[in-house]
Amino acid sequence: MEINKLTTKEHWDENWERIKLPAEIRKEEASPLTLELIKIFEKFLPRQPGLTILEIGGAPGQFLAYFSREFGYIPYALDYSDAGCQKLRENFKLLNLDVHVIQRDFFEDLSDLPKFDIVFSSGFIEHFIDLEDVVKRHLNLLKKDGILVLGVPNFKGINRVILKQLAPKLLSMHNLNNMDYKNWESFETNLGLKTVFRNYIGGFEPRNYRRCEVKNLKNKIIRFVFKPVRIFITDRFLFLRRFNSRLWSAYLLGIYRK
Repeated sequence: MEINKLTTKEHWDENWERIKLPAEIRKEEASPLTLELIKIFEKFLPRQPGLTILEIGGAPGQFLAYFSREFGYIPYALDYSDAGCQKLRENFKLLNLDVHVIQRDFFEDLSDLPKFDIVFSSGFIEHFIDLEDVVKRHLNLLKKDGILVLGVPNFKGINRVILKQLAPKLLSMHNLNNMDYKNWESFETNLGLKTVFRNYIGGFEPRNYRRCEVKNLKNKIIRFVFKPVRIFITDRFLFLRRFNSRLWSAYLLGIYRK
């Protein structure tokens, strides 16, 4: 199954070692994109304290902390990174919240685990080749009539053009086909999912271009151009976030009933 993965455990260990804590989603501190996510969550997810939520690839747990505080969900995280699981525990301790950390490989046999009311992943399914298989494995951990929440960044369209110049290594770790909502229609049908919400959200997001792997003049100019776009346009005129397309939007989000 390793051939299905576009990243390695070593990559994620190194990534989570650098993360700063505490990390938590809060409305008053959220970016415009995160605010759009919160709007969708508050509109479509049940406010029932005591529901269990499992985040796949959950480190460092900022979304789980939000769901715990705002919705009263009981948070579980499944992650195979040693550093990621350590950061999860440290983060929730700093936030004075409880969390259940399951350190397992998502692609091993997980039939011994309980089923959850909500299964959630953000920035996870795009790191794999076989989209339907990855989504099916999410569903294997979900209760009947449970809620599946899937989110991915959108690196297609103009985002692909710019990231190919600024961060080609980052781009290579993502399956861009999994960021196209048209490709989601296949697993929605084959797996018998009931679509509650599925769309691009967040509008155009220049923060997608904050990573620069090659410090040459061309890349410096690109970043110089988009910084004022963010400061003076996209972060100021938030109504622009309502205009979405796979050609420029920041994020693709789906919410389903099993």
